[in-house]
Amino acid sequence: MRIIICGAGQVGYGIAEKLATENNDVTVIDQSPRLVNAIRDTLDVRGFVGHGSHPDVLARAGAEEADMLIAVTFYDEVNMIACQVAHSLFSLPTKIARIRSQTYLAKHWSNLFSRDNLPIDVVISPEVEVGEMVLRRLAQPGAVETIPFADDKVTVLGIACDEECPVIDTPLRQLTELFPDLNATVVGIFRSGQLFVPRSADQMMAGDLVYVVTNSERVKRTLTIFGKEDTLGSRVVIGGGGNIGHYVANHLEERNPRAKIKVIEVDRERAVHIAEALDRTVVLHGSAMDEVILKEADIADADTMIAVTNDDKVNILSCVMAKRLGARRTMSLLNDPAFPPLVRTIGIDAFVDPRAVTISRILQHVRRGRIRNVHTIQNGAAEVIEAEALETSPLVGRPLSELDLPKGIRIGAILHENEVIVPTGASQIRKGDRLVIFATADQVPRVEQMARVSLEYF
Repeated sequence: MRIIICGAGQVGYGIAEKLATENNDVTVIDQSPRLVNAIRDTLDVRGFVGHGSHPDVLARAGAEEADMLIAVTFYDEVNMIACQVAHSLFSLPTKIARIRSQTYLAKHWSNLFSRDNLPIDVVISPEVEVGEMVLRRLAQPGAVETIPFADDKVTVLGIACDEECPVIDTPLRQLTELFPDLNATVVGIFRSGQLFVPRSADQMMAGDLVYVVTNSERVKRTLTIFGKEDTLGSRVVIGGGGNIGHYVANHLEERNPRAKIKVIEVDRERAVHIAEALDRTVVLHGSAMDEVILKEADIADADTMIAVTNDDKVNILSCVMAKRLGARRTMSLLNDPAFPPLVRTIGIDAFVDPRAVTISRILQHVRRGRIRNVHTIQNGAAEVIEAEALETSPLVGRPLSELDLPKGIRIGAILHENEVIVPTGASQIRKGDRLVIFATADQVPRVEQMARVSLEYF
């Protein structure tokens, strides 16, 4: 696939890195010679210095032959015009744009991005995506990651196993015997910096981060079995009143009338603005790293401290300080990929990576075959993929025990006629079923093939 990426920042680089390793023909455009040189020096991609929405730059980048344009510059207007130019002058088939300003996304302007107006096929709003992820994690405080699939009927949980976890040191094949109502599948384990798909004889160990696929109706029971019985908290302190902080506070007000929400915002004008826009939220003007402000926000009584400022270091330090002052749980927004490996060692309970969220949304539209949803795991080490079983697929009509799936692939759930099935060796996939599949990065192309044609390719 020939893909042009406008923007060589963290998201653009991450997308280019992922797509280039999968043998796509990738070209990156950015106005910064430094970023373009860096991406050309480290990745097998072409790079052009220029304005991503200028016709001559897109022409030099090969827009006439391209299959997809992904516009992820820092400016919404550049991303939108790049898509318009790609459509009007080059008839480029698929156009994806990152749009941050919420005014463009208001419901009463929903016709803006139609083919007759601004022809953008997929609009991605990082603030909305990240805000929803934060809200999902607040709803399931026992999990460090919560990812919905199959129209929210299936959930993938990331669960940190500690010394008190009841299921550690137990072979996976015995879990169903010990807990007949588990109704979940362990599909991945992250241990000592390595991610792998476990076999039935493998055991979970203290310190593991385990990825579990379960029926969404059984999430609470699954967390209980793993020793995670945290109750839903209603006292929330949000550090940062930007788009994400405002989105989370606003939707918490709507979804949890009992929630007591406080937002800390360092910019006075912004603090006044969101205080006027929110109904029941208390807005404090100050720094989320200021101990006096945190105490004024009653951090010692808070169920969760969420740090979502634009500065990773502020987020990390404010979470560490909040935990020291008595907050039960902390969650941090982290943009720099160097920070996530550190958070568990310093006491931060969960983090959200906007870069990974955006890349996951884009991959959903890049993946070949009948792919409905994609989420990257551990900085691209694996993906959870929702795929539809086609009639031509050899997955259809045979017991899973006979499929001999490649190492690194595990089917976590089957959605058949709105019923979630936990797969066993005797389970059979039927035409039209939706599968939630965990795959290590090297096996993703095989999953794409499974969603298209026969396993004879392998």
